[in-house]
Amino acid sequence: MKSMALGRGLDALLGEMDEAYENEGTQKDSVFELSLKDIRANPFQPRKTFDENSLLELAESIKNDGLLQPIVVAQDLDGYILVAGERRLRASKLAKLKTIRCILINSDDEKMRKLALIENIQREELNAIELALAYEELIKLHQITHEELSNMIYKSRTHITNTLRLLQLSFKTQKALLEKKITAGHAKVLVALDEKQQQLIVNSIIGQKLTVREVESMIKNMKSDRVVEIKKSIQPQYNFSNLKNRFENLGLKAKTSKNKVTIEFDNENQIEDFLKYFVK
Repeated sequence: MKSMALGRGLDALLGEMDEAYENEGTQKDSVFELSLKDIRANPFQPRKTFDENSLLELAESIKNDGLLQPIVVAQDLDGYILVAGERRLRASKLAKLKTIRCILINSDDEKMRKLALIENIQREELNAIELALAYEELIKLHQITHEELSNMIYKSRTHITNTLRLLQLSFKTQKALLEKKITAGHAKVLVALDEKQQQLIVNSIIGQKLTVREVESMIKNMKSDRVVEIKKSIQPQYNFSNLKNRFENLGLKAKTSKNKVTIEFDNENQIEDFLKYFVK
């Protein structure tokens, strides 16, 4: 029942934005022009990185065809705060526009946070780390399980769990992912490694242009080598010095290792003399 209630709440939240867009065509007062300098960034925006080339393309499109979809803002004491449409706002600034078309909605801090998270998730504009942080924040906001979040945002539970695991990566590995030096596929197979191993493989991915399959093979080999090292480290070691001396006193050549004694015979007579010690 908890997840269903959350789902209805989410639908209502998103429905408010949908209704505002739908009213755009029938109510002229619902959309207005606002000076770009009067709009502050959403402090709850989960997206931290924006592709510059993509923004330039959008800016050129806005120059040529205008802004097809208004941004969404909320009013506060100091002016207006952006609720949804970060890329459109940034591209409009790049296009040197003075004003931008806006839809005004009533929104408190919690609703702004939710709208920013949901909009970015649904538009699939977040990179893997930002997406993981967005999932983590939604889980904390609603105090829900991965399964319940899955029902809310229509993503599989496996996808959510695997994405959240990326937050276990070291800072340097996360940075490499954010900078697109490695892919999300690479990152997911690095989660189980320690920081030193992650850095080793990240350097190999960048330097050798390794595929995800090649990285998986590399990790498998690393684990196999580690198993061999462990087996070697737990092999018993014995002190054969007294036994070696006794063989040498009998005129026999003896060699010892960690858990092995090797006897060398020069002729059959030595073998027969040696065997007599085992005859009762």
